[in-house]
Amino acid sequence: MCLAIPVKIVEINENKRAIGEIGGVERELDITFVPDVKVGEYVFLHAGFAIQVLNENEAKESMKLWNEILSAE
Repeated sequence: MCLAIPVKIVEINENKRAIGEIGGVERELDITFVPDVKVGEYVFLHAGFAIQVLNENEAKESMKLWNEILSAE
């Protein structure tokens, strides 16, 4: 089973790397699979790779569902 989390792109570096933020935590990620992503957009992050660009509504809905799952435990 694969899981991906929505992450907001806050900075794009050279070499297909970016900084993404979720819940106040920033991490470096690889944007090879979404080369046209821009700062301020959201992506699904899986195993360190951005795998799909999301619109803001999709990202917020996904984050809402993740929060519901995490708070249920």
